[in-house]
Amino acid sequence: MNTTHRTPRTPRTGRLARTAAATVALCILGGAGSAYAYWTSTGIGAGSASNGTMQAVLVDALIAGDAPQNTLVPGGTADVILRATNPNAHAVTIYGLTANGAITADAAHAGCTTTGVTFTPPPVPISPPVTIQPNSSILLTLPGAASMSTESLSACQGAQFRIPVALEAHK
Repeated sequence: MNTTHRTPRTPRTGRLARTAAATVALCILGGAGSAYAYWTSTGIGAGSASNGTMQAVLVDALIAGDAPQNTLVPGGTADVILRATNPNAHAVTIYGLTANGAITADAAHAGCTTTGVTFTPPPVPISPPVTIQPNSSILLTLPGAASMSTESLSACQGAQFRIPVALEAHK
């Protein structure tokens, strides 16, 4: 005799089973839908950016009103005073200085054809760092950066010398 024994089902057990099955089905469908949306989503857009151009930092040697601490004589050295001007809207740091052409005497000393003057820039990078704030200028004294040989002509006595200098600055 084949008798099947059944446990009587209460309405509460059936509802719980149906709710659990529905929840599992929704989770599976919801997860598959999310995965489908993730893998098939597209977008369109545009963007742009520009890099500003840094303006050149200007440098002048010994401007009127800027006075040297010592004078240049044959066989000696003297300070070089530079005024560096930053026209940028951001601060810059002076990285290095180099000689940038022939050193000449002022127009009142036309006979000073052999100046014997040389420029010795500081080591690169300049230490300690020198920062120029936005839209401002500073005086930079380079101790003993100019020297005059004993081969200088007598016509150079009392002359002011133009020492072309190039300045490298970094943002």
